[in-house]
Amino acid sequence: MTNIHSMHEHQKRRQISEELEEARLDTASDWVTKLDRSLSQSEKQSLGNWLATEPKNIQVLLEVAHLWDKMNELERLADLFPQKPIVVKKNHSKKWVSGLVASLMFVVTAGVFMNMDQNRYFAQQQNLAAINPNQTLQTNIGESNTINLPDGSKIILNTNTLAKIRYTPTARIIELKRGEVHIDVAHDKTRPLSVVVGGKIIQAVGTAFNIEVRSDSIELIVTDGKVLVAPVQEELKLVDAKSISIELPENSVSISKGEKINLAVASQQQSKSVEEKIVKVAPIEIAASLSWRTGNLIFRGESLAEVMAEISRYSDVKFELDDDIELKKIRVAGMFRTGDITGLLSVLEQNFSIQHKKINQHKIYLRLAESG
Repeated sequence: MTNIHSMHEHQKRRQISEELEEARLDTASDWVTKLDRSLSQSEKQSLGNWLATEPKNIQVLLEVAHLWDKMNELERLADLFPQKPIVVKKNHSKKWVSGLVASLMFVVTAGVFMNMDQNRYFAQQQNLAAINPNQTLQTNIGESNTINLPDGSKIILNTNTLAKIRYTPTARIIELKRGEVHIDVAHDKTRPLSVVVGGKIIQAVGTAFNIEVRSDSIELIVTDGKVLVAPVQEELKLVDAKSISIELPENSVSISKGEKINLAVASQQQSKSVEEKIVKVAPIEIAASLSWRTGNLIFRGESLAEVMAEISRYSDVKFELDDDIELKKIRVAGMFRTGDITGLLSVLEQNFSIQHKKINQHKIYLRLAESG
C-alpha cells in the first residue's frame, strides 16, 4: 500500500510540475504579446510582481521574447529586472532565427482569439477510475481525450488518434495506429508499458513521453525519466496473446528526459530518409510542442506551409498555398487556438496581406494580395 501511495504521489507531483511550467509559458507569452504597445503603470507593476515571484519566470520571459524577436521591446522595461544579469540561452533557436531576418513575423494578441467552442475540442474528455483493459481508444478530428488507465497511468490522445490497449498479467501494451499521445506511465518494474508503433517498440517502466505518428516518421519526446526503443521482432507481433511478455534487447536505444528522436517507420527504414538521431530539446520548446494538451498551438518561426499543415490536423479544412516564392518565405511565430480557422485567416490577412478564397467546404486557397 505504501508503494502504491508513493507512486501516486510522485505522479501527482510530476503532473503539478508540468501544469506549472505550461502556466508559466502561457503567462510569459501573454506578456510578450503586450510588448508592441506601452504597458500601463498597473501592468508594469503586475509584471514586476510576477518576475519577482520566482527567478525562472524571468528566464522564461526572456527566452520567449528572444524566440519571438521581442528583446528590443524588453529594454524599455529594464527597471523591472534584477541587477544581476541573466543570460538567455540562444543555441536552441539559432537555426530559424537567421531565417526570420528577411521574413515577416507577428505575435498573436489576445484580441485575435475568437471564442472557440471548447466543448468540441474537449468533447471526449474522460476521467475514469478504471476502463476495460482491452479496448480501442479513438478521437475524431479536433477532439482530445484524457484517460486514466487502471494501473494509474494516464494517456492523453490528441486529434484524430487511434490506439488499442492490451493489458496482460505480464505486460501493458498500447498499439498506436495513428495520431499523437502523451503518456504518463505508472511505475511497475514487473510489467513495463510498451507502445507498439510503426514497427518500433517504445518501452517505459515509470516515466512520461510524447509520441506523434507522421507520414514518414515517429517523433518521440521524453518529458520525464527515460524510455527504450527497439524494432518489433516477428515473435512480438502476437500482441493479442493473453500472456505476452515484451523484453527488449540490451542494445536498445535509450532516450532520456529533455531529448527527442525521429524514428523511421517500418515502410521507410530501407530508404534511410529519416536519420534516427537523439537531440537535446530545451524545456520551453518541449512546452511549446506539447501545448496541444491545453488546446493551443505555439509556433516559433516555422514556414507558412508547416503552420498550415499543423493547423489542418485540428480541422477538416485543408489549405492550398499559391506557388509564390515570397509566400514561401513567410515565417510565423505566435500562439493560436486549435480549430480557430476564422481567427487564423484574419491574422494572416491583417499581418501578412494574405488573401484567402474558399474553394469548397473543406479547402481554402491562400495567396498574397496584389500590391497597389
